[in-house]
Amino acid sequence: MKMILVTTVEEYKSEVFKLFRKAGIENFSGSDIDGYKNVPPLLYSSSWFPSERGGAASNLFFSFTEDDKVTELFKYLEEFNSASHITNPIRAVEIPIERTV
Repeated sequence: MKMILVTTVEEYKSEVFKLFRKAGIENFSGSDIDGYKNVPPLLYSSSWFPSERGGAASNLFFSFTEDDKVTELFKYLEEFNSASHITNPIRAVEIPIERTV
């Protein structure tokens, strides 16, 4: 069993749902998050409220699932990222699980 974590900008949320389904991963959880990049300080001072730093609307998904489904998902994510030529690719990590309750 593995745990997978997937992050994406809001724009590709529905695509992640499709790729999870295509890989046979039916059970997963998700959360809205803010994504940040290192931005030059000049951009911060140009806003009306320079102490407030807004992030990009993003999503985090995770699932505990079988190894073969993780392999399939990674294959589909790589295909999507390479075919889309996007500046914010869908990111994923695989974490091995030693014990579960």
